[in-house]
Amino acid sequence: MHLYNTLTKQKEKLDKKEIKMYVCGVTVYDRPHLGHALSTITFDVLHRFLEYIGYSVIRVQNFTDVDDKIIAKSKELRISPKEVAEKYIKAFFEDMDNLGVRRADIHPRATEDMNEIIELIKDLIDKKAAYELNGSVYFDVNFSNDYGKLSKRNLEDLIEGNRIENEPDKKNHGDFALWKHAEEDETYWDSPWGKGRPGWHIECSAMVKKHLGNSIDIHGGGLDLVFPHHENEIAQSESSTGHKPFAQIWVHNGLLKRSGDEKMSKSLGNSLDVRDALNNYSGNSIRLWILQSHYRHPSSLDENSLDIAQKSIQRIQRTLILRGEDGFDNKDYKNKFLIAMKDDLGTPKAIATIFDLIHDINKSNDLDKKINEGVILLEELLGILGFNFEDKNQNDSEITNLIKLRNQLRLEKEYDKADQIREDLLSKGIEILDSKDGTTFRKI
Repeated sequence: MHLYNTLTKQKEKLDKKEIKMYVCGVTVYDRPHLGHALSTITFDVLHRFLEYIGYSVIRVQNFTDVDDKIIAKSKELRISPKEVAEKYIKAFFEDMDNLGVRRADIHPRATEDMNEIIELIKDLIDKKAAYELNGSVYFDVNFSNDYGKLSKRNLEDLIEGNRIENEPDKKNHGDFALWKHAEEDETYWDSPWGKGRPGWHIECSAMVKKHLGNSIDIHGGGLDLVFPHHENEIAQSESSTGHKPFAQIWVHNGLLKRSGDEKMSKSLGNSLDVRDALNNYSGNSIRLWILQSHYRHPSSLDENSLDIAQKSIQRIQRTLILRGEDGFDNKDYKNKFLIAMKDDLGTPKAIATIFDLIHDINKSNDLDKKINEGVILLEELLGILGFNFEDKNQNDSEITNLIKLRNQLRLEKEYDKADQIREDLLSKGIEILDSKDGTTFRKI
């Protein structure tokens, strides 16, 4: 398996068979949007595929549950920051479950690892990599002689792009906060430097160290995290432990664009919630739409992209229910699939191979019904990518009522509306079967 490493700008082989992977998760102040889904599904598929080809994987994906945005949301909703975090962590899991995302092995929260965060800051102060100033603690960027190696920019350029805390007495303009002094009305924790809360970057360094150790094999996240977040993580962790590299391979997914070159984000007000998308499209359709683009490339959400993915899923479902005879020639579909996936998680080529297989299954079905081995292989390859065609929500009485409505619409010659009911049910894994004896259905 080879993955593109942002640190070295080249594809590198995963030599170890036991993989420790850390993925930067969401800040829980609102519902997840499709950009979050893109990143989460990417690393879900990476985890699944590594296990399929024989790797042992421990995946940790955190929640940032202390942040200015969470505090602002708590004031807006008139509930505590903890209640805000709990509300949106629950929402995240609900939405990702509906997208077929497997839970990470560990989902740590910053507030639950506060002791480790404070101990790491103390260690950095002891090593002269950080200093206390007016109740806050800052990392000295000059302590790290290779600061900027991930983003490939010099220190002066990085300082211009960093989050500059309003503190005129810092040693360097680009020094970033490890611990922030709390004002009277702010959420705080007690520390050796007074009441305060951690900076964003130190949280992930502490959680990696606690749950995975001093170094990891894969560190993942969105491309927008390269600087300052991941750059600062490297500086903190390597300054504390002395172990280099902190992460062997840095894997960054491209960003989701809503219009033009504008990144999708809550702060820009142009995001589409996963929940909103799920009201109109199946989890499988959203997953397919995401995986049809390579994870490192920017993805665009336009009016037709999800509609096209939904129709493609329906085509897959129609093929999965086919049953015939043995004798299908599986050729080298699986080999092509594996080659694509092993080359930097090449899901577009892997999916193209799946649709080649679907084409040939349907062609054989029309000729001689020798399709069984092909359908079995199709199920296997789809499973590797995390597709799930079992409907868990629609009960039989609801389905029966929809079928009755469809049949009535057909009698009234409202064929478009009747066909839409069929397509909607098929998108949820329910196939309508018409025969001379009446209409039945099956869950596929």
